[in-house]
Amino acid sequence: MLSALLERIVPASQRRTVDEMVQDLDLSAGDSRAKRSAFWTMLTLSAVIASGGVITDSTATVIGAMIIAPLATPIMGIALGSVQRRRTRSVSVVVLGCLLVIGVGLLFSVALPDSYDLLSNSQVSGRTSPGLMDLVSAIATGLAGALAMSRRDVAAVLPGVAIAISLVPPLVVVGVCLGHLAFWPAAGALVLFLSNLFGLVSAGMAVFAAVGYGAGGARRTARRTRFAMALLFTVVFVPLVGNTTVTLLVDLWTARAREAADTWLADVPGASVTRVDMVSRTIHVHVRASGDLPPADELTERLDGRVPQGVPVVVQTTSGQRIDAGVVGE
Repeated sequence: MLSALLERIVPASQRRTVDEMVQDLDLSAGDSRAKRSAFWTMLTLSAVIASGGVITDSTATVIGAMIIAPLATPIMGIALGSVQRRRTRSVSVVVLGCLLVIGVGLLFSVALPDSYDLLSNSQVSGRTSPGLMDLVSAIATGLAGALAMSRRDVAAVLPGVAIAISLVPPLVVVGVCLGHLAFWPAAGALVLFLSNLFGLVSAGMAVFAAVGYGAGGARRTARRTRFAMALLFTVVFVPLVGNTTVTLLVDLWTARAREAADTWLADVPGASVTRVDMVSRTIHVHVRASGDLPPADELTERLDGRVPQGVPVVVQTTSGQRIDAGVVGE
């Protein structure tokens, strides 16, 4: 049954040979000098374009960088070499490529003033707080990429795969954040890249082994490879779970805060809550009101038992007034 399903997904008539896969994914095979020249040239240009897109907060520019980024090639080369139990230089190429992109991002960070708020930039903030869904998406994208590479007739989907998997932009964000000594956002962007790396390699290994690209038809990987993948999974999975948990809790607390704020303003004609968010462990309640607001301490009393103790609460009105409502539980 499994073989029949595999035949439908990757028909033998459209399946690439092992030699074709090696030529496509191993930069040291065939005309290695030309391959490496093209790889490093395109990777450098991709890093420059992505850095410009991140600095200017331009989504279109970042997408353009993702399309031409060649970093997925040696990453999938790692997957192919692993199932074949064959030593390649793909790992060193990926490591050096990552350092190059981070360096370009670090260089471009000097274009931003020291007072610049990095998290106000959507290209930065969107890549510094990854969750479990990012890992799921990375694995699915890796499956799509590996299947596209295994078939001769599905090469047209590769640009879409390049856009879906974010490799160069997170590394640029790492460099930009390091340039501003923002180490936690840099760590978040690095975790996003590592999750995408794990998704590509693990999915690629699974597909390539199932298709039969393994050495001698073997579908098992070497013990060292399994250990490396398990270590990478742990490094990626633990912070993703932690960040996802925190995100879910913050969503729960802000939803409860909004309910409490709606009740707090219920008797004020025309008043409404426009937004509730949590920034730097402080709950910010944004309200629209033309008249006087109820006592602020009543809001913190309503939040007692619904959000963690010790959380400061700030009320901000559309007219620009800021009211420190106090600390929950005090």
